[in-house]
Amino acid sequence: MKTIRRIALGAAAGALLFGSIGTPAALAQAAAAQGALVDLVNPLMGSDSSYRLSYGNTYPAVTVPFGMNSWTPVTADDPGSGWGYTYDGEKINGIKQTHQPSPWMNDYAAFALMAETGPVKVKQADRGSWFSHKAEEARPYSYKVYLADYDVTAEVAPTMRAAQFRFTFPESDDAHILLDGLAGGSMVKIDAANRRITGYVRNNHGGVPDNFHNYFVAEFDRDFTLARTWAGDEAPTNAASREGDHVGAVVSFRTKKGEQVHVRVASSFISPEQALRNLHTEIGNDDFDTTKAKAKAAWEKELSRIRIDDGDKDDARTFYSALYRMLQFPRAFYEEDATGKIVHYSPYDGKVHAGYMFTDNGFWDTWRAVFPFFALMYPDLDSRIMQGLVNTYREGGWLPEWASPGYRNVMIGSNSANLIADAYINGVRGFDAETLYEAMVKNATTSEGRPTDKKGNVVGAVGREGAEYYNRLGYVPYDVGINENAARTLEYATADFSIARLAQALGKDADARKYTARALNYRKLFDSESGWIRGRNQDGSWATPFNPYKWGDAFTEGNALHYSWAVMQDVHGLIELMGGRDKFVERLDSIFTTPPIFDESYYGQVIHEIREMQIVDMGQYAHGNQPIQHMPYLYDWAGAPWKAQQHVRDIMAKLYSSAPDGYPGDEDNGQTSAWYVFSALGFYPVAPATGEYAIGSPLFRAVTLTMPNGKPLTIEAQNNSAANVYVQSVTLNGKPVTKAYLTHKALSQGGTLTFVMGPQPNKAWASDPAAAPFSLSAPN
Repeated sequence: MKTIRRIALGAAAGALLFGSIGTPAALAQAAAAQGALVDLVNPLMGSDSSYRLSYGNTYPAVTVPFGMNSWTPVTADDPGSGWGYTYDGEKINGIKQTHQPSPWMNDYAAFALMAETGPVKVKQADRGSWFSHKAEEARPYSYKVYLADYDVTAEVAPTMRAAQFRFTFPESDDAHILLDGLAGGSMVKIDAANRRITGYVRNNHGGVPDNFHNYFVAEFDRDFTLARTWAGDEAPTNAASREGDHVGAVVSFRTKKGEQVHVRVASSFISPEQALRNLHTEIGNDDFDTTKAKAKAAWEKELSRIRIDDGDKDDARTFYSALYRMLQFPRAFYEEDATGKIVHYSPYDGKVHAGYMFTDNGFWDTWRAVFPFFALMYPDLDSRIMQGLVNTYREGGWLPEWASPGYRNVMIGSNSANLIADAYINGVRGFDAETLYEAMVKNATTSEGRPTDKKGNVVGAVGREGAEYYNRLGYVPYDVGINENAARTLEYATADFSIARLAQALGKDADARKYTARALNYRKLFDSESGWIRGRNQDGSWATPFNPYKWGDAFTEGNALHYSWAVMQDVHGLIELMGGRDKFVERLDSIFTTPPIFDESYYGQVIHEIREMQIVDMGQYAHGNQPIQHMPYLYDWAGAPWKAQQHVRDIMAKLYSSAPDGYPGDEDNGQTSAWYVFSALGFYPVAPATGEYAIGSPLFRAVTLTMPNGKPLTIEAQNNSAANVYVQSVTLNGKPVTKAYLTHKALSQGGTLTFVMGPQPNKAWASDPAAAPFSLSAPN
């Protein structure tokens, strides 16, 4: 994704997300007894990436599940680079508090700590120290690295809104710890008497009000021998405070060999007082090792809700590394005030309000599988996220489509409708569904009155660009100056389906009929001559010339061969348009067999998504980007579920691993991870708001999920192996499953789901038309 161009939490904070999590000692003991699934996670998975080629575009996030802040080492010399940490980096110049959801969004509210010995170096490019991955320990709950140039070992362990640092120094009369406010507006103030640095940072890349601040406090466990501040690239001076575009502070010590300096850091988007409150609430009197143990236990609690019983540790490492990514975003953007009430600073109106708020999420990506996972496994969290969307609408007037932390002008569609309707249809409650329905209808009704950025430009990613054209013609025209128009049409039609489903559930029958009809608008862009979805002009003529291999233009980060499958709500209707089930299967097959031809002229360069498709030898299949990730499962609708089984297992085997190059493209807030997690379990949520999962091919011999009601769901795959990828039969609690799908209702009750696997396809299983999952136009 790059268009437009995340234990003591403390105990109280953890309970806000997940309920009571027990005492720290009990949590640590439980984590040890369970075998530390968290230590199977490789936070470096996906970090071997660059602007030109993504293997994840991730960084090693040291955090707790859905933490307001994460911490990451920084290897980039350029403080503005979205690629702050890359696996091929040679030097580390700091460990920063980060909120970055993607390098294409870049970071906000970031500041960094760094340890040095000898002469002080303040510039990021100058102060970097050589390091080795052999002297680096990256865990979800802690990070440790040896800074060779300074003979210092730096460590960090997180809570929800705070962290502890531990720096182990050599013998030195000139040992230093720097706090860098980074460019974009910052202030630092040194209080030597209380061994404290306070201040704020304001760096961001848009989507925030004028009063946006991230207030921080850093407390040290020993007196300073010297305390100085600096601005820009100037040498530090004895001034106790600084304020400007880029300021920082450095405090110095005399140390003996092996002596440690501890720093406790917390932050708040509300006030300096709240930052200090977060520090006391979440760390209190805990030492570094206790904070680390609590963070480890918090991760272990969540990861152990899915326990794998299988001998293949490599696949387990990939699975839990992917699950770790899924449990970081959206990021909590709320805090607990002095009375224990949940409050948040609003990145939409700049005020402090009661209630939940979440951020750092792009729904274009995550509606597909991340939010269905929340609805299945985390309905209470999903409810809080929905409450946060209600607050966003009330405070900003629109639903967010990409929040980081407020409205950002990135990607297309009104995909918020999909995750809201999917949550409600699957039983998530505790939020104002009527208000969110109103917001969904507003998106679908008008493109007027959308928010503007500080330059007065409309934030086109909010609401629906071209809504008036779409509502009048049934599609967004190619020739009216709205880019990616065919993709918008398809996404609006899917969102209309979600609106219809929620309308029906809320008793709004007239609206349900209206939006059900609009959900079929994809038909208006199907070109029967070419057999693909195609851009169409306002007068009804087709956009010419038409090259199905052309990326962008009428589509978003893909071409006609990718987007023509984006009809999740009515696969049966698409099958009919393509000439029936046999021809549909042939067309699906062709995606994998057609050479990776491409036309990049719309972009003027080969964007990384194109290159990622080209190099993996899977034809036109572009799993590195989201629009086509559901496509292998469409065989389930066409009587060939065995082909879905084959391709899904092939994709998991070829394109994923826990290594630094372990993703096939942008990870994007957990979505590419969620595809793997669902697929490894043996099913995938193709269509929103249907409560159904298309069946694929389970990866593990046995997995047990602890469902939200506490009941276990055991998934067995008898005879499973790398060769036995084909489903021979399926039973749920002993009863045969003859359909190519499973239901949310059945899975949520727990029980035993048994697959019998084999080396050859059972072409008779679930191949009848009546066995297909839901389609809007399919006969009842």
